[in-house]
Amino acid sequence: MRPLPILTLTLAMLLWSSSFIALKHVLEVWSFGQVLFMRMGVACCCWLLCYRQLGRFSYQKGDWRWLALMGALEPCLYFLLEVNALRYTSAGQAGMVCALLPLMVALVAFVLLRERVSRRQLLGFAIAICGIALLGLAEGADEFAPNALLGNSLEMGAMLCAATYSVVFKKLSSRYGVMTLTALQAFVGTLFFAPFAFSAPWPADWDWQDMGVILFLGAFVTLGAYLLYNWSVTQVKVTLAAAYVNLIPVFTLLLAYLLLGETLGALQWVACAAVLAGIGVGQLPVGKHRVRSAAAQS
Repeated sequence: MRPLPILTLTLAMLLWSSSFIALKHVLEVWSFGQVLFMRMGVACCCWLLCYRQLGRFSYQKGDWRWLALMGALEPCLYFLLEVNALRYTSAGQAGMVCALLPLMVALVAFVLLRERVSRRQLLGFAIAICGIALLGLAEGADEFAPNALLGNSLEMGAMLCAATYSVVFKKLSSRYGVMTLTALQAFVGTLFFAPFAFSAPWPADWDWQDMGVILFLGAFVTLGAYLLYNWSVTQVKVTLAAAYVNLIPVFTLLLAYLLLGETLGALQWVACAAVLAGIGVGQLPVGKHRVRSAAAQS
C-alpha cells in the first residue's frame, strides 16, 4: 500500500476522533439540529469558495437512487444517530463502537455486492456486539454516559449507515468525482437539518470559542476528513480503508481523557478488550489451506 493513502486515512481518523470531543462540547450550548445545521452550513460555505475545483456534474441515467441513498445515509441518518448517541454515552465509548465499522462494511458488501463473508468474520462480529452490550451495561450511569446502552445502540446504528455509505460511495466514485460527491453531501445535509435547527429557539449569547468549535467541525471534519477518506476509498479497497477505523477508539479514548477528563471503569476496559478481540477475530486472514480448498471447489 502506498504511503499517501496511509497518511490520508490516518489523518481522517484523527479528525473524526476529535469530532466526538467537539460535539460533546457544543451540544451543551445548542440543540443537535442547530449544531448539525451550522456544521453543514460551514462546509457548504467552504465548498462555495472553491467551486471551480468541483468539476462538472454529468448525471448518468438511473443513478438518482444511489445518489439519494448516499445522501440519506450520510450525512442525514448518520449524524442524526451519532449526535443523539452522544447525548447518552461518553465520547470514549462512542469511539469504541466505531471500531465495528470494518466488520459492518464486510456484511454490507456481502448484501449489496455479494462479496464473501467468512464464518470467522461473523464470529468476530458476534463477539464485538457482546462487548458493546457489556460496555453499555458496565459501571452504571455517570455524568458522561447517563444511558450508555441507548447511546451505544444509536452509535451502532450510525455505524451501519456509515458501512452502507462506504459501499455506495465506492460504486458512485467510478462515475463521479470525489470532490463533487463530498460537496453534494454537505448541501444535502444543510437542507435536511434546517427544519431541526429552527424548530427550537436559538441561544441569546454566542461565545466565539463555541463558534470556533463549529467552524472546526464544518471545515476540518465535515469537509476535510470526508474528503480525505473519500479520496482514499478510490485508491484502496473499501474494506481496507474501513479497517483504519480501528484507530478511532485509540484516538478518541486518548483525547477524551486529555480534554474531557473521561475515564473508564475496570469492567468497561474488559468490555473494550472484548470489542477489540471481536474485531481482531473478524479481520484475521483466511488460512492458505482454506483458500486452496475454496479454489478447488470452484
